[in-house]
Amino acid sequence: MAIAKGVSLNHIARESSDVRRLADFYKQIFGFEEIESPAFGDFKVIWLNLHNAFVLHLIERGPSTKLPEGPYSASSPVRNPSHLPRGHHICFSVSNFDSFVRSLQEKGIDTFQKSLPDGKVRQVFFFDPDGNGLEVASRRDD
Repeated sequence: MAIAKGVSLNHIARESSDVRRLADFYKQIFGFEEIESPAFGDFKVIWLNLHNAFVLHLIERGPSTKLPEGPYSASSPVRNPSHLPRGHHICFSVSNFDSFVRSLQEKGIDTFQKSLPDGKVRQVFFFDPDGNGLEVASRRDD
């Protein structure tokens, strides 16, 4: 039995050396809206809300951070979405899968598509400007 009661997703955090660029990407691609962000002192933060689903918390990277900007890929040295690590992504669902994928491609975003074995769910994988993995799945009722 779980010890936590009334659990819900509060936010997902992403670290970036350019939080404004990353915020603009998520606003343009997924329709996030900027919401009031508390002041954290010596680093910038931007909070984005997705239609009351969850909040994305973008945090300015510290100058001493030694990790790479984004994971890109554990199996490929290039930004190739077909090599996106299984455990390094956020997944969204959309009801306009085909036009969404076309829009990504028109923006010059590299994508990789596949379907689940039963063929009922199609998926597209790509990276945000910092190399964080993203998946967008078609809704089962498409």
